[in-house]
Amino acid sequence: MMCGRGARMSKGMTTYSIRMRGVRHRAGRALGRPPNSQAQLAGIIRSSMEAIISVDADQHVVLFNPMAEGLFGWPADQAIGRSLMDFIPERFRTAHEAHVRRFGITGVSDRQMGRQRPLYALRRDGTEFPIEASISQTTHRGSKLFTVMLRDITERVRAEQALRRSREELQQLSDSILATREEEKRRIARELHDDLGQRLSALKMDMTMLAADVSEGRDARGILENITAMNDVIDDTVASVRRIASDLRPALLDELGMLTAIEWLANDFSNRYGLPVSVDGVDADVPEQTAIAMFRIVQEALSNVVRHADATTVDVSLAQTDGQIELRVEDNGVGWDKKPSGSGPRKSLGLLGIRERARLLGGAATVDSEPGKGFRLTVQIPREKGA
Repeated sequence: MMCGRGARMSKGMTTYSIRMRGVRHRAGRALGRPPNSQAQLAGIIRSSMEAIISVDADQHVVLFNPMAEGLFGWPADQAIGRSLMDFIPERFRTAHEAHVRRFGITGVSDRQMGRQRPLYALRRDGTEFPIEASISQTTHRGSKLFTVMLRDITERVRAEQALRRSREELQQLSDSILATREEEKRRIARELHDDLGQRLSALKMDMTMLAADVSEGRDARGILENITAMNDVIDDTVASVRRIASDLRPALLDELGMLTAIEWLANDFSNRYGLPVSVDGVDADVPEQTAIAMFRIVQEALSNVVRHADATTVDVSLAQTDGQIELRVEDNGVGWDKKPSGSGPRKSLGLLGIRERARLLGGAATVDSEPGKGFRLTVQIPREKGA
C-alpha cells in the first residue's frame, strides 16, 4: 500500500499512461495502423526530439506528441480534435490554411517550411514564437493526412537579429571613422596652411628684411629689433606645432602616464568649453594599447557631453578592481533620450566607437542613464590585455 508522495506519483503515472494509451489509439486509427504496430509507432513519436503534429484533411489535430505538449503548453488529450488554426497566430491563419490546401493538391510528399523566413506558432498562453518545420502528406483510404515536424528557433532568430544589428552598427561605425579621418586630415591641413604657413611666411619676410639691414650696414639696434620679432614668430610657431601634435597624440601619455594625460585632457576641455571636468583616481601601470584606448574613450565621452548632454559638471574616475581597469565618466546633463518613435535609445556612433575600443581589449562598456537624470559611462578592461 502506497501513501503520500508515492501514491501521488502512482496516480500521476496512471493518469499519464491512460492518456498516452488514448493518444496511441487515436493516432493508430488516424494512420490506419494495425493494433500490433501502434505501440512501436507511439514509442517513436514519444521519443522524438522534435514536436510532431498530425492533422486530417479538415486540419483537425489527430496526433500531438510530448515535445509538442511542452512547446505549445497543451496536453495531448486537449489538443487532439482541435483545429490547427488554434496553434497559429490569427494574422497567419488564412494564408497557412490556403498553403496546406495547395500542398495537398500538388501531390508532393514533403516540403520544408520556414527556410526563407520564420513561421510563427501560438502557445496556449497566447505568446508567439518562430518555428522551422517540415510538412509531409500521406493518403489513406482516400483521406489526406498531414504531419508537421517543427522546432522552436527563437534563439536562432535572436542570434541572427543580433548579428544583423551588429553588422549594421559596425558598418555605420566604419563609415563614421572614414568620414572623421577625412575631416581630421582637412583640419590638420587647414591648421598647417593657415597657422604654420602664415608664421613661416612672416618669418621668411623678416629674414629678408634682416638680410637687407645687414647688407646696407644699418645700426645694430634695428637689427636686434628684427631678430627679437623673428624670435617671437619662432616661439609662436613652436607652440602651434606642439598644439597640433598634442591633438594627434599627447606627449604626456608617453612621458607621465595615463592618468596625467587624462587630467590634461580634462583641463583642455574645461578651458575650451567652460565645462568643469574633475578627474579622480590612481594611475595604473598598463600596456600602451590600453592607455591609448582609455585616453581616446575619455576624449570621445567628453566630446559627447559637449555635443549632447547640456551638462554643467563632469566627473571622470579611474580605478583598479579585481584585475581590471574601471573608467567612469558621469555628467549631470539631460540624460539619454529616446528615438522619436519611442522604440529605444538613439544611436550614437561615438558610443559605438567606445564599445568597439573596449571590446578589442577584451572589456566592455555599459551605459546607465535616464532622461533628465544625467549619463554615466562605465568601461572595464582587463589590466593585462594588450601586454
